[in-house]
Amino acid sequence: MKQRLQFFAKAPEIMKAVMALNKAVEECGLEKSLMHLIKLRASQINGCSYCVEMHSREARRDGETETRLYLVAAWKESPLFSERERAALAWTEKVTNISDNGVPDDLYARTLEHFSEEELVKLTVVIGMINTWNRLCVSFHAIHPMPAAKAA
Repeated sequence: MKQRLQFFAKAPEIMKAVMALNKAVEECGLEKSLMHLIKLRASQINGCSYCVEMHSREARRDGETETRLYLVAAWKESPLFSERERAALAWTEKVTNISDNGVPDDLYARTLEHFSEEELVKLTVVIGMINTWNRLCVSFHAIHPMPAAKAA
């Protein structure tokens, strides 16, 4: 796949604003490990190989295990995630797929059992931020940060 355009170069002012929001998200106070899982799951849903690779690599760098990273896609069936992480992953899936019947009241109530209202706002902005990056990278075919694998 060939990169369609370099969005930082073509729209530097708006990308500067995107980067400012991204910095605020990174410093919002939610656990880094939780944010890695959120970013990875949303990127899997959106089919963003650039972000899946990057956030997997960053999560490993910050101490996440390979096994948990492999199981993010199947988190509902895995016992390796805490109740707080499970709530965040469920929220991530619904917010990322918001056109599929929105976010139900029961999920909102269940998520508030694990997050304060302030944390839920932050969680939702983290999800919105990774969805923005996914849309930029997928739409413009961002070049994958890893060398292409050789065909067998």
